[in-house]
Amino acid sequence: MVQHVLLTGATGLVGHYLLRDLLSTGVPVAAVIRARNGESAADRLERVLTRLAGASGRRLPRPVCLEGDVTEPGLGLSAGDRRWAARHCGAVIHNAASLQFHGQDRGRDPWLSNLTGTAHTLELCRELRLRELHYVSTAYVCGRREEVVFEADLDRGQAFTNAYEECKFQAEKLVRSADFLDGLTVYRPAVIVGDSRTGFTTTYHGLYAYFQFVWLASPGWPIGPDGRRLTSIRLNLTGAETRNLVPVDWVSDVISHVVRHPRHHGTTYHLTPTDPVRASELAGAMATYFNVHGHEFAGRDAFVAEAMTAEEQLFYSFLERYQPYWESEPTFDCTNTLAAAPHLPCPRLDAPMLHRLLDFAIEDRWGKGRPKRPARARSIQRVG
Repeated sequence: MVQHVLLTGATGLVGHYLLRDLLSTGVPVAAVIRARNGESAADRLERVLTRLAGASGRRLPRPVCLEGDVTEPGLGLSAGDRRWAARHCGAVIHNAASLQFHGQDRGRDPWLSNLTGTAHTLELCRELRLRELHYVSTAYVCGRREEVVFEADLDRGQAFTNAYEECKFQAEKLVRSADFLDGLTVYRPAVIVGDSRTGFTTTYHGLYAYFQFVWLASPGWPIGPDGRRLTSIRLNLTGAETRNLVPVDWVSDVISHVVRHPRHHGTTYHLTPTDPVRASELAGAMATYFNVHGHEFAGRDAFVAEAMTAEEQLFYSFLERYQPYWESEPTFDCTNTLAAAPHLPCPRLDAPMLHRLLDFAIEDRWGKGRPKRPARARSIQRVG
């Protein structure tokens, strides 16, 4: 009998694609999903499967739904669900995470989901004797390091930009200390954006905040004789700065490929671009899409806050939480990823792809356009 993969975080963006890619390649999945806002775990899973079927035009094999929550001991699974998982699951993909950047209280997110949730997952693995773990970390466990970051690196005494980076770093240390595991594979994606082909996403962070600012602000900018809108925003960048952005479909392609091929297990993979997009390319793609011009790359430290125009003050305040990533990004070595998946090169975020991301975000109204309630689940496998 083929054993199931126990998957956490199945309703998140990466989880959508892991469900699709694992199920469509014959890997049976048991998804741990919490009930939320009056919606059952099975209904939430059905909503994801309905989206996937609509996008692909075909019905996927049905996963098993286990109602639980990574923030609870034992993942909140019932005794019956734990017994089922012990008999039928052979590996765990721990993908659930909070993307919240800040939080001092370790009893709340991002610490609760990212560190405590990982501890609970490890406890369940030990209890059920599940000794193969695939852990989805982040490339930004490197913190504020400026030199090349290698896949074997972890603790180099680095400082961290925010609580998200730090708690994911602590969680990765935790999984590496779990001596009962026979195999640990770690995946470190960079900043994840939508689908490279369709633009689909369920989350609007990072790059999307810049998209949204221009979308909101540009209708108020004056129109010049050439029909383009004019902005006077100065960017305190050179334009040559790189941005480590990766599409979600590629991230899932690589993870699911590695999961399906045991010879690739037991190491760490940087899911990072080999040819990162530059700030000037991002700005140019947005300018073309929104038919604006006038932004200026003024150079590093070209002006101080007191010298900003009102428009610039609005821009920098709107994007304040991402400012620590504004001036520089680490360089990530991805030797292991290139060796394990040479047939899966990371798609480059060129202007057409960025425009697809924008098309989807605007049509989706930045996450407000999706239906909140799915049809009731009819075909989800349940335990018990």
